[in-house]
Order: sequence, then structure tokens, then C-alpha cells
Amino acid sequence: MLQVILILVNAIFASAEIAVISMNDNRMAKMALEGDKRAIKLTKLTLQPSYFLSVIQVGITLAGFFGSAFAADNFASRLTNLLLRMGVNLPASTLNTLSVVIITLILSYFTLVFGELVPKRVGMKNAEKLALLMSGMLFSISKFFSPLVWLLTASTNGVLRLIGIDPNSEDEEVTEEDIRMMVDVGSEKGSINANEKEMIQNVFEFDNKTAEEVMTHRTEVDILWLDETDEEWAQKITKSRHTRYPVCDGSADNIIGVANVKDYFRLADKSRENVMDKAVKAAYYVPETVRTDVLFQNMKKTRNHFAVVFDEYGGMSGVITMNDLLEQIVGNFDDDYLNPEPPSIEKLDNDTWKIKGSAYLEDVSKQLGIRLPDEDFDTFGGLVFGVLGIIPEDGSTMELDEYGLKIKVTEIKGRRLETAIVYKSPDSTDYED
Repeated sequence: MLQVILILVNAIFASAEIAVISMNDNRMAKMALEGDKRAIKLTKLTLQPSYFLSVIQVGITLAGFFGSAFAADNFASRLTNLLLRMGVNLPASTLNTLSVVIITLILSYFTLVFGELVPKRVGMKNAEKLALLMSGMLFSISKFFSPLVWLLTASTNGVLRLIGIDPNSEDEEVTEEDIRMMVDVGSEKGSINANEKEMIQNVFEFDNKTAEEVMTHRTEVDILWLDETDEEWAQKITKSRHTRYPVCDGSADNIIGVANVKDYFRLADKSRENVMDKAVKAAYYVPETVRTDVLFQNMKKTRNHFAVVFDEYGGMSGVITMNDLLEQIVGNFDDDYLNPEPPSIEKLDNDTWKIKGSAYLEDVSKQLGIRLPDEDFDTFGGLVFGVLGIIPEDGSTMELDEYGLKIKVTEIKGRRLETAIVYKSPDSTDYED
């Protein structure tokens, strides 16, 4: 009976250890703040993890020690006498040693199964419930064993210092990689859905992007030109439905200001002079290289929702809005996602693609599986214009023998390549990262 009690004591300490380690610390802290006495006791215990683990280890060690001593004292001599009566032809001292080994193995089996493995599984499955249930007992035991635990802790710390480890050093901080791994594990187990995972990953990618990567390129920006009529302004604002527009004179690099559509529609008098005075404000400029997280903080601090991105020569590279930045984290949240634009690179068959001129050349290289000169050109349209040296007409065809490509221009708008059909020769040079 005593042996069963000692295994039960071992089981209680083992389940308590894993339950307290597995419980949600944030939830327990919240319960403690709300006045839950059991949570308060647990919080006090876990403020010093080494102290708590020492208390548990003392309990488990004492239970194991007394269990082994009791088993050896009560069962070894009985097993030795049984073996002698069975006619085992060995000295009594040898049989006694053999009996102790056999009893220890049997005891170890029952202790491992019923005193360690099963209780720990139960503790993992019911961590919070068991931790709260045992909080009073653990708190009392920690007080009772405190002198012994203090001695053990002091001895342990002394040994650690001798081998060059500071026992009081802070634990390593949780890194970005640790959190990403936890998110991946949570996603695999179903506790984090795909949208939540993507949003968390986007948060970590946010400080790795620049304004140039997120902005709307100048060739795609709707501009209000000073030489346009008031009616043309009204038509452009109504049709394109942006909240702000750069106002330019002669060139996109000559920005007079930024028109706020809300202010524009509040005006009863929409004459050019009144609009320029009441609805057009000075532009907020940012460099292409500014990181998106820094830009977001700066725009929030200065209360600017629209920024003009300038290049190294001082010209307009594009524009960026607060919505553009937020969408890098939460994804597209305007109505356009219901009718998404076709992809910039669309595979039609094994050797044919439909490619937009705005597609990044590096992406085109990867999709087609060939090496294109992305060091010289940023976009596919830039490559086409650079090779031809002229603006092609709709339907014109060109061949890039060096890359095994045949390109048919399908749409030119203004001075921009909108789309082209690209045919790839089977013997084209493979792309390598």
C-alpha cells in the first residue's frame, strides 16, 4: 500500500510540473489581476521558474528515493527466499543483489508508466484545470521545502558559476524566427487559419519593404493637369474615384500640390482659382528608399494620407497612400478585389504567355525559366523598348534570338506597353537563381 501511495505522490508532482509549464501565462496573469486566489499563488510560484522546478524535483526525488528503499527493504529478502526454495543454486548474497535489481526494474516500470508518463499526459491535456486545482498544495509544499530548495538552488548556482554560466542572466528573447515557426505550427494544427497566418507573416515583412516596392508607379498615376479645363478635372475625379490627386504643370515632375477630393466636393464654387486655394495642399514627399514601417509611422505622425515618392534625381517616381501601406498587412480591402485584375504574367500554354508591360523582369525570367537582363531593365516593357529602340505599334512582332523569344505586341497605350504575347523556343537558356 505504501508503495502505491509513493507512486501516487510521484504522479501528483509530475502532473503538476507539466500542467504549470503548459498553462497559458497570459491568461493566468489576467485571472490573477481579476483577484483569483489560485491564479495569484501560481503566478507567485512561476515568477522564479528555477525555484518552482526545484520544489517539484525535490518532491519527485523524495518519492522515488523512499519508494526504492521501501521496495528493497520489504521485497528483496522475500524474493531471495523464494528463489532459494525454488532450488536456484546461487549464493544468498548474489540472489539478494539479483532480487534488488529485479525489484528495481519492476518498480521503475510502474513508476514510469503510472508515476510519470500517464500523469504528464493528463497534465498536458488539462493544464489550466490541474494547475489551478493544485495551486494551494504546491504553494504550501514550496513553503515547507523552502530551506532545502534554497540550499539546492545555492549549490546549483555555485556550480554554474564555476563552469562560466551566469545563473541570473536573462533568458534569450523570443526572435522573429521563433514566432514565425510558432505560427507555422499553429497553422498546421488548425489553431491559426490561413488568413491569420498571412497577416502575421505580412507584419514581419513590413519592415523589409521600401516605398518603391509598394507605390503606384508614375505611369499609372491619375494626374490633374493645370492646362486641363474645370470640366476635365470634374470628369477625371468622378471617373477614377481616388481620394487625392497630384496637380502638375507641364511635367509629372513639376508638382504644384495635391488635391483632396473631399475638400473639392464640399466647394460650391469649383472654379480653378477657388479649387487651388481651398482643395489643393502642398505635397508630402518621401524618398524611394524609405522603409514602409518608417513611412507608416511618419505619415501617421504628420497626418498625411498621401505621399509623393521621388527618385534620386528629384523627379516623381510614383505615389503612395496610407491604404497602400495597410494593405501590405491586411490585404486588399477595397471593392476592387471582387473583380481582380488579371495577373501580370498569364500562361496560355506550355510555350506561350500573355505578359503585361508593367511586369517585373525578374518575375518574367522565373516564369519563363530563362535568364533575362533584369540588371538593365526593371520591367518587361522596358526590355521591349530597350531592344527595339522605338515605341512599337499594336500587332508588331520582334524576336530575341539571344533568349529564344518571339514577342507580339498586342496593346500600346500612350507611350507604354500594355500587353504582349510571348512565345518561347524549347531550347531557351534555363533560368538559375
